[in-house]
Amino acid sequence: MAEPPPLAFSHIGIFVHDLARMQGFYEDVLGFAVTDRGALDGAGIVFLSRDAREHHQIVLVAGRPAALDFNIVNQISLRAQTLSDLRGVFSLLGREGVEELVAVTHGIAWSVYFHDPEGNRIEIFTDTPWYVEQPHREPIDLTRPEPEILAETEARIKDHPSFRPLAEWRRDFANLLAGL
Repeated sequence: MAEPPPLAFSHIGIFVHDLARMQGFYEDVLGFAVTDRGALDGAGIVFLSRDAREHHQIVLVAGRPAALDFNIVNQISLRAQTLSDLRGVFSLLGREGVEELVAVTHGIAWSVYFHDPEGNRIEIFTDTPWYVEQPHREPIDLTRPEPEILAETEARIKDHPSFRPLAEWRRDFANLLAGL
């Protein structure tokens, strides 16, 4: 088996019963700031961070059932250093026969999703050079050359009103955090 590229832990997603209460706890008690919120597949979702380098460190997703019959952890996310590294992981996972391998662009990141042997969802991702409001998810073909992936991603998000360079968003979010 080929040696995987270096990965770093990034964020965690949690299914919750009461989205507003959980958001309040993470904001008021733990000092996180909301970076984005919206709905994905009909479920409320809130993105929170305490680090301007990370768009989100915690993701809260409405829909945890009263009877706990699944893991409350939505996914484990690992950061690849480059798009080339992510493409390498995608290729490696395919060669290893990993099922349900899904590649998407979130506008702010390219991601590969899959499940571990016990069914826990794993995301490996790397940042794009841009910011666009979340949630955003579209399929992408990571087997294409990197310049094509970059051009396609930018073309999909450049007309959105929230589109801007990621460095600019990070600067503004750092200023917001400094004012808290």
